[in-house]
Amino acid sequence: MTDLVADARRFATEAHQRIDQRRKYSNQPYQEHLKAVAEQVASVTDDAEMIAAAWLHDTVEDTPATFGDIERAFGRSVRDLVAQLTDVSKPSDGNRSERKAIDRHHLAQASARAKTVKLADLIDNCTDICRHDPGFARVYLREAAALLDVLGEGDERLFRRAQQALANCARRLGLPAPPQSVAEDARQPLRSELSLSQRRALRLFTEAFTASEIAQPLRSFDIERGMDVLQTLASADDLEVAGLRRDGVCIGYLSAGQQAHRAPEDLLRAFAPAQRVRRDAPLSEVVHVLTHYDFCFVTAMGDVAGVITRGDMQQPVVRMWLFGIVTLMEIELLERIRSRWPDGSWTERLPAGRLDKAQALLAERRRRGQHVDLADCLQFGDKARVLLSDEEQRLAFGLPTKGAAKRVMSDLESLRNNLAHAQDIVTYDWPQIARLARNIEERLKQQERD
Repeated sequence: MTDLVADARRFATEAHQRIDQRRKYSNQPYQEHLKAVAEQVASVTDDAEMIAAAWLHDTVEDTPATFGDIERAFGRSVRDLVAQLTDVSKPSDGNRSERKAIDRHHLAQASARAKTVKLADLIDNCTDICRHDPGFARVYLREAAALLDVLGEGDERLFRRAQQALANCARRLGLPAPPQSVAEDARQPLRSELSLSQRRALRLFTEAFTASEIAQPLRSFDIERGMDVLQTLASADDLEVAGLRRDGVCIGYLSAGQQAHRAPEDLLRAFAPAQRVRRDAPLSEVVHVLTHYDFCFVTAMGDVAGVITRGDMQQPVVRMWLFGIVTLMEIELLERIRSRWPDGSWTERLPAGRLDKAQALLAERRRRGQHVDLADCLQFGDKARVLLSDEEQRLAFGLPTKGAAKRVMSDLESLRNNLAHAQDIVTYDWPQIARLARNIEERLKQQERD
């Protein structure tokens, strides 16, 4: 194993372990999937960058690492491969079918090397899903067949293995082989239990908190002054990022992490379309950008004028936004409990000690003249524990196992507590913030459909 591959294996393993990410159905550590993909790639090539990208292919999508982190650790070429393998769609882009089409178009533009890695990923995912989730496998097979339509430039041997994996799964499910490439999601979308006033509050939190509230002005310099001079100026001003102007218009940027001995054309970074948001973009969109990139650039009148980093997400405005969204989610948990168990039988799903605490709080609140019931006295974790003990409710939240549900709700409770006690939320809670932002966009999209 080359140093590059060994370093990628270690980087990816630690990144996924840090957030305790596991395989959806088997609950195995996530690196087992990464290992399987890397081994598939290594079976057809000794290209160290491709094998490294196989280990890293989900790192930006699933962990706090950004493309910038990948480039600093492994270089531009590996970073580009990982970027080609990372989904670009957002929940606000539409339903699952529409989002998959966007990601498929992105992958169609990828290099043959990236497509080879994607074939290996598809093979392992197909095998896992077909074995553990026959219902969803019917949806996945159609999506995978559509993906194969754009992966023909990948390695021929892996392409044939992928075709065979899909055909085997189709036969196992009694479906035509090869499956039809129609990417439709047969699952019912999650129906919101929020009341009209709560829905209005969700939209208010989304529209009132925008990129303009937290963006910092982007300090910029004329590119004609030369890269060495620009780097010196940026360093002297202790800038994390500086814009580069040509004829008065910002055309790209220079980051503090770039090395002075590199060629000028490697120092200049163009603004990727996915890095740019408008001033009135919701904070959920900013989170989506910062999940992938070190910098989110804010435009005014079509030109880049501001910048947001993850450090800016510690600002009070962001903390208020997040706390409000978590509160609305907690309200929904309560409403779902009342709807699912109108007779109060949910008490059977709570440990005796937690039930005693709720009853003690109920007695105290009633002593103070408050008109509440026992469900009102549940803590956030108690509400989650009760609701997600029900398989139908758990699946509605996209959580296939009790273990997965426990981890997600524990993470959200951690974020809530860190927000309440003014603790660092970026270092420790970024995956939860990203998950919450996706949930917000999905709910808003659902409201538009409703």
